Amino acid sequence: MATNAQNSNTLDTITNYKSNPLRFNYKQILIPSSLIGFGLFGLNSNKIKNLNIDNRNEFIENIDEKASIDDFLQYTPAVSVYALNTLGISGKHNFKDRTVILGTSFLLVLTSVKILKNNTKVRRPDNSNDKSFPSGHTATAFAGAEFLYQEFKDKSIWYGVSGYLVATTTGIFRMYNNKHWLTDVLAGAGFGILSTKAACWLSPFLNKHILPSLSGNTTAFLTPTYDGNQIGGAFVLTF
Repeated sequence: MATNAQNSNTLDTITNYKSNPLRFNYKQILIPSSLIGFGLFGLNSNKIKNLNIDNRNEFIENIDEKASIDDFLQYTPAVSVYALNTLGISGKHNFKDRTVILGTSFLLVLTSVKILKNNTKVRRPDNSNDKSFPSGHTATAFAGAEFLYQEFKDKSIWYGVSGYLVATTTGIFRMYNNKHWLTDVLAGAGFGILSTKAACWLSPFLNKHILPSLSGNTTAFLTPTYDGNQIGGAFVLTF
């Protein structure tokens, strides 16, 4: 009887582990880590700096007007999750859980981006300031794209693909508008993806130990802000 009980408990543990999509898997960090690594390596590599300059010159050649669509485009993937739910297309998590994940992700993005901008002091291509590395717009966009992918990947992979296309477009516009180098954009993408993955891994712990009193009737919203140089936001929970 004891042996059967132990076998049953072991089987339940294995089953729960395999069915938990939020568990840590080192393979999931290979791509974002590579993007971040390339960006960091580029800070001291003359070859990559020259690649940055060549890439910048390609974007700004013969361009007379600059678009600012990236200021709004960066939030589109994350907002799409709530829009789809409003339209009746349910994602993986309920409102409270997905909002906690998104809020955690954006907090990680804002913290990591701000620390690096203040310490690396890389000049922007347009020389407006020394807070070029990494791209906050791109990080926000890719965090939202990964969030969209995680929520709806069981429905259709095309939700995630569309989110990543929007995020990539955001990064391209940051270079098009002469605000960021290629390395800034790649590193920003890496930080954005990794932040959402980390938020997903942390969510079971947060829900169990930090937010145990929140009920299913909890309401929450995230208000992004942008002052022309810095991105930010206010995350509000009521319960």
